[in-house]
Amino acid sequence: MSNHTRRSLSTVTIAITLLTAVAACGRGGQSGGSGSGQSKDAPRIAIVTRDFTNPYWAALRDGALAEGKKLGVTVNVQAGQSETDSTGENAKLSALAGQNYDCFGVVPVNATNVITPLVPVAQKKIPILNLDTQIDPDASKQAGVSYASFIGSDNLTAGKQAGEALLKRMGGHGDVALLQGIAGEQNGINRQKGFSDAVAGKLKIVATQPADYDQAKAQTVTEAVLKAHPGITGIFAANDSMGLGAAQAVKNAGLTGKVSIISVDGITAALQAVKAGTLSGTISQYPYAEGQMAVQACINLVKHKTVPTRIVSPTALIDSSNVDKAISSFPQPIEPFTNPLTTDGK
Repeated sequence: MSNHTRRSLSTVTIAITLLTAVAACGRGGQSGGSGSGQSKDAPRIAIVTRDFTNPYWAALRDGALAEGKKLGVTVNVQAGQSETDSTGENAKLSALAGQNYDCFGVVPVNATNVITPLVPVAQKKIPILNLDTQIDPDASKQAGVSYASFIGSDNLTAGKQAGEALLKRMGGHGDVALLQGIAGEQNGINRQKGFSDAVAGKLKIVATQPADYDQAKAQTVTEAVLKAHPGITGIFAANDSMGLGAAQAVKNAGLTGKVSIISVDGITAALQAVKAGTLSGTISQYPYAEGQMAVQACINLVKHKTVPTRIVSPTALIDSSNVDKAISSFPQPIEPFTNPLTTDGK
């Protein structure tokens, strides 16, 4: 074979390899991208969350991608494989940190897991948004990582709303169980505190068990709790996936309608369960809006515009009185809310 022929074949091989790599980058799975029509100077935004199996995080992704498409900017959303997959999430974040992105938005698995992979981002002076779940400020400062803004719900308020709703459903008294999320995760801690404060001296919390925000685990835990505490007439679940698991356990025990269940998130399955009467209510947190605001904030930061250091996304109790409106409005909030990142306030 001649040298010319070898060179030609090598060129073809390289071309095929490059085309294959490009095609692979466009595949679906645990990521998403938008902004194919953007200019070369448009901001490139990377967002990393826990996983996409939980509809809550999938909705945050969808809001970010939709906003990126609307505004003509590149948005790449990556995630780990599960709610507790800090290793997978960190790997995604580390890979993105080595690429050419102008702004990062990050939802941690716990208070500290994302700090180390964010160090090279901070060293490049790239703005970082802390999304949805608080990252430990002291540990971040020690590592030289800072955040331009926190965007997320007020989880103390969400827990309080859930407590008040369950109080009303239970007539102001009775025994309740509390399903916790991931140990040490701040959102769950805040929701539990808000709930406990709201029901203190009125409802008796007879069981507090973690279920890792997982539906199957929550069903198993609830089944055990119902056997240990047959007098329970209320359950608070720190997210909808656990609320749905609890609802299934209650249904299996023949207690639907006798045990009230309030959870947090406002995912589609929870709204449908509220409509069906198997879930008493959900505190909707509108992650779709969080995703939209993350993109808006990143664009403002890249343009050196001022962004509030804390932006609170809306929450609302969804029960039988407004569930039809919530379903028809989904994934948008059922009522207008103040958004400091837009000129129209929506």
